[in-house]
Amino acid sequence: LCKAFWNEKVVLQLFPPLHPDGDTIIPGVEYYLVKWKGWPDSTNTWEPLRNLRCPQLLRQFSDDKKTYLAQERKCKAVNSKSLQPAIAEYIVQKAKQRIALQRWQDYLNRRKNHKGMIFVENTVDLEGPPLDFYYINEYRPAPGISINSEATFGCSCTDCFFDKCCPAEAGVVLAYNKKQQIKIQPGTPIYECNSRCRCGPECPNRIVQKGTQYSLCIFRTSNGCGWGVKTLVKIKRMSFVMEYVGEVITSEEAERRGQFYDNKGITYLFDLDYESDEFTVDAARYGNVSHFVNHSCDPNLQVFSVFIDNLDTRLPRIALFSTRTINAGEELTFDYQMKGSGEASSDSIDHSPAKKRVRTQCKCGAETCRGYLN
Repeated sequence: LCKAFWNEKVVLQLFPPLHPDGDTIIPGVEYYLVKWKGWPDSTNTWEPLRNLRCPQLLRQFSDDKKTYLAQERKCKAVNSKSLQPAIAEYIVQKAKQRIALQRWQDYLNRRKNHKGMIFVENTVDLEGPPLDFYYINEYRPAPGISINSEATFGCSCTDCFFDKCCPAEAGVVLAYNKKQQIKIQPGTPIYECNSRCRCGPECPNRIVQKGTQYSLCIFRTSNGCGWGVKTLVKIKRMSFVMEYVGEVITSEEAERRGQFYDNKGITYLFDLDYESDEFTVDAARYGNVSHFVNHSCDPNLQVFSVFIDNLDTRLPRIALFSTRTINAGEELTFDYQMKGSGEASSDSIDHSPAKKRVRTQCKCGAETCRGYLN
């Protein structure tokens, strides 16, 4: 779509008409069909290139055309005359998709409460935004489940690095070093300072609660894995990247939903089995950016259990930290079979984040690929 020299006009497609009603045609001149914004199709007009003032969108048009022709050449010989209507249809669909994805991107950024921006990109196919997905920033308890979000006590440290802070009270060590990198082994819980602590927002023991600091992109993968997430900036090793959030449900409800998800071939159930196996996080319908993170048998993200205001060991928050330096443009992944201990579970039904009963083939492409997601 392209704004013309009048703001009310929007260009839909570029193909010179043979007989445009009411217009004078200049031989050899390429004309654009322009749709008036807010007006019916009967008011559309054909405009020459000189009337258009939208170089970026015209470049998008050219790129879309080249993409379509390249796809066609892979399948069959191209007949330029017979393909003109098909090209027009593809470009119109691509323009509509671009608008839909931009609106979805705006929605995601209005909803998120963290510093990092969210971008959306699809250069692979015509898939648009998911139809039944709602962005949330924290757990959404299902009816009948209560999550206590008010801390009962907090520290009075003057320096949380050296004083007896929240982790020491819980019997564990401080999770972070002075560079805000995690220094504990997988399986060790993280206890951050909470709303009752006297330390301020710059306390070095407040990392996960500040949310994602990196700009991330939800993008359409080219390997058949649907949507994925890549970072747009370099992420240092052992750094907090994002939380895994969704609807908190009972394990019994998770079993019921799992059978339904199996038939659809989707994987969004994550067991909260830090100390017990009472609850599961379901990110299929309600979630954040982590909803779109794909599995890998050689992941660059690691799972940790986190406690901040809510100290109920049945309901830890799930944080994903980088296992190594991740370069800008690289896809983010975690192991769907990874437990809080960092080990692959031998029983994917009881312990895996992916509660799957039907074996699903893995497409991660890692040298150490196990062949299946579960």
